[in-house]
Amino acid sequence: MTTKLSVLSLLALLVTEAGNLQAAADPVQEILQETSKTRQEQQVKELKAKEQIEQLKRDQQSSQSQQQLDQIKQQKTDPADTSKPQAAQTQQQLDQLRNDQQLQRLQTDQQLRRIEQEKDPLRQQQQINDLQRQQQIRSLQEQIQRNQMQQDFERLRQPNSR
Repeated sequence: MTTKLSVLSLLALLVTEAGNLQAAADPVQEILQETSKTRQEQQVKELKAKEQIEQLKRDQQSSQSQQQLDQIKQQKTDPADTSKPQAAQTQQQLDQLRNDQQLQRLQTDQQLRRIEQEKDPLRQQQQINDLQRQQQIRSLQEQIQRNQMQQDFERLRQPNSR
């Protein structure tokens, strides 16, 4: 009988301690969730800041490209010069690039707002990761476009270019 009583006492103690452990785990879980949420909020802020910096770089590059194109147009004032259609085409490409960048800026802002509103931390992290990948891809694509634009400028600068 004493052993049964001891076993029951031990079981009661284990159940009580398990409840205490669960109660102790709840604040720990809350702290972990809060830390995760804070980390994700920081990542979103960093994404916004990075996007702003990238946008400033794009705007600066666009302005420089426009200046280069304007210089080329001024240098090529000969009416017999055949580079005018090429310059007009390059201007159209530059204008299209600006429009694409403006559209991309709006889409990125929209994505960032959706990420901030996401309640599920795992889903929010996935969206953050997706946006980071998209930014990397876009950065590489823009570098290709800048290189192509620079090549177009070089062709326009060459005498007797067609």
